Amino acid sequence: MTSGDLKRPLSSVVGGKTATALGKSFGMATVNDLLRHYPRRYAQRGELTDLATLRDGESVTVLAEIEQVTIRPMKQRRGSILEAVVTDGKGRLSVTFFNQAWRERELRAGRSGLFSGQVSSFRNKRQLAHPQCLLLPDGVDDDPEAIAAFAGVLIPVYPATGSLTSWQIAGAVRVVLDTLGAVDDPIPDAVLSAEGLVGLNRALHLIHRPTDFEDVGAAQARLKFEEAFVLQVVLAQRRQQMAHLSATSRAVVDGPLRTAFDQKLPFVLTAGQNSVSEEIAKDLAGTHPMHRLLQGDVGSGKTIVALRAMLSVVDAGGQAALLAPTEVLAAQHYRSIRELLGPLAERGLLGGAADGTKVALLTGSQRTAQRRVELLDVITGDAGIVVGTHALIQDTVEFRDLALVVVDEQHRFGVEQRAALAAKARDGTRPHVLVMTATPIPRTVAMTVFGDLDISTLSELPAGRTPIATHVIATREQPGHLVRAWQRVQEEAAKKHRIFVVCPRIGDVGPEDDLEIDAGETSIASVIDIAQSLARDLPGLRVEMLHGRMSGDEKEDVMARFANISHAAGIDVLVATTVIEVGVDVPAATTMIILDADRFGISQLHQLRGRVGRGSLPGLCLLVTDADAGSPARERLLAVASTTDGFELSQLDLEMRREGDVLGAMQSGRRSSLRLLEVVRDEDIIVRARAAALEVIEVDPQLRDHAALRIEIDSIIADEHAEFMEKA
Repeated sequence: MTSGDLKRPLSSVVGGKTATALGKSFGMATVNDLLRHYPRRYAQRGELTDLATLRDGESVTVLAEIEQVTIRPMKQRRGSILEAVVTDGKGRLSVTFFNQAWRERELRAGRSGLFSGQVSSFRNKRQLAHPQCLLLPDGVDDDPEAIAAFAGVLIPVYPATGSLTSWQIAGAVRVVLDTLGAVDDPIPDAVLSAEGLVGLNRALHLIHRPTDFEDVGAAQARLKFEEAFVLQVVLAQRRQQMAHLSATSRAVVDGPLRTAFDQKLPFVLTAGQNSVSEEIAKDLAGTHPMHRLLQGDVGSGKTIVALRAMLSVVDAGGQAALLAPTEVLAAQHYRSIRELLGPLAERGLLGGAADGTKVALLTGSQRTAQRRVELLDVITGDAGIVVGTHALIQDTVEFRDLALVVVDEQHRFGVEQRAALAAKARDGTRPHVLVMTATPIPRTVAMTVFGDLDISTLSELPAGRTPIATHVIATREQPGHLVRAWQRVQEEAAKKHRIFVVCPRIGDVGPEDDLEIDAGETSIASVIDIAQSLARDLPGLRVEMLHGRMSGDEKEDVMARFANISHAAGIDVLVATTVIEVGVDVPAATTMIILDADRFGISQLHQLRGRVGRGSLPGLCLLVTDADAGSPARERLLAVASTTDGFELSQLDLEMRREGDVLGAMQSGRRSSLRLLEVVRDEDIIVRARAAALEVIEVDPQLRDHAALRIEIDSIIADEHAEFMEKA
């Protein structure tokens, strides 16, 4: 092969049949895809797999020694079952074959082999039924290809599937490595030397063909650094590109609209809110676009900070757009902004303030007539603040002078989506961008996922907020506590307080889904079932549902009636899915019961809990579960109950989750580009890679002298774009 052959089609090297299997199982298309499919662990000759770690349903490859072999006839039909018991010296596993008595000749006691299949249990014994197997050579007369495969000290064990085993993948890797020549390295020589890292060709050989764990360490150190370095170069390029973009300065001191709003605020801003507002004001006064992330715990007052920034740009003659991920949240922002502004949001109306503005709402489910009215206010500039969902990104939405884009819950949007909205500014300039998240972000994730943003943090809660008491109700051990919980619902409703009941699923209407509210229930709670049961078993309560199948108008009507305690058709109990997870602000809401709470993650539970206790009334959150004591699910709930510190919970959440989940959908393109790098644990690598990337970009921002690095980055950007287009 030549240097460019990492992009060569797999079929041209390993053959069409193998390439098809690799493509079907793992989406591999090129030599690079295969060589970047790293072993998940290494087995040592004589060091057998720990069979105690196996779980039912897993597709595994185990290295074990055959202890005994028996053959017995089937009872219900003709044929025989061959059962081999294999061991790692501590545990045992049954390996069974149907009508393959001939295997008795090769499956001899004392011989070791690789066995691949799906783990199951039969009569309380773990087994692999009809697995694929490959026995290790025990004599010179054995298959020479097998000898070559296992001649090394370490045996790589690859992520595999039921139809494609670890050793089949190893065979394909062997064919590729045997013909692999020099390859272009995306890490510059100067960086390799400074970091003491091996080159790419050497790293690929060491990761797939190590002679000892020192080889593995050297390969992983280089490949982890490469992943961090390439990603940091992408982010550094973005920061530099943004620094060269033009934006209109929105510097206004003591503007009438912002000043009037500040004077009517019923509370005093926290020191953090004032400090972050000053950072934002400085950015808005600049001639390059602000690109700032505002992070803060649930209830820390991010919306007030964002609204003050929006009012500042309206005072400066521009418009602000607030992009929300759901219609429920967009409608909530629209209502709360109008309520906070009062007459300041009613310019042109009877009683409206002369120095005020209009607030527009744009969502995908709006009626055509209403949408036309809102669009007209936006394009003429009458609406200084525009709130909406993805509908804001559509081509039909035109702004007179878009000055500021505020993106709520940033992790639900990709780079391309916020860029599409930012592109709606006039005269080739860019608007200032402020993105918000209520999910506190550890430093390493901030550097990796949000490395193209400046970061501001709100860490204190506004004065007057009462703490939220959180308790776990274990239905198997505390059946009486659940009964008491429903009594508490009635007591809170009698005080005209609002109650949330959250369920993991929506459910279906039907007698077969009827769900009694008692401690013995073990099926997954659904909104429809629980709402029906509450209405039946707790008479006198006004119960409504809120979920994703409802129309935008239905959702808005329900939330309005739930939030307004004096509404003639008010709601006492709102049974909902996680559509109420973020942004929903109902000061009268005091109680939340989360059913099957173990089905939610730590951050999600913390976000849900933040919907109560938002006024002067104390909040109560009850996490209902049937998870066993001591189980990971129960421990997760106890962690949430132990603290209301979102930053502490966020770190714990990241430590308990898999690496792919850490990045999730925070920004597109990230999960596929990181295979070995662990964002939560590899902070030192990320810090070093960031410094190296900044040095490279400072000298060569277009990467004209780093062709291999440029090609690697282009592939990441292409993946990002493809993912965005697929979602859009």
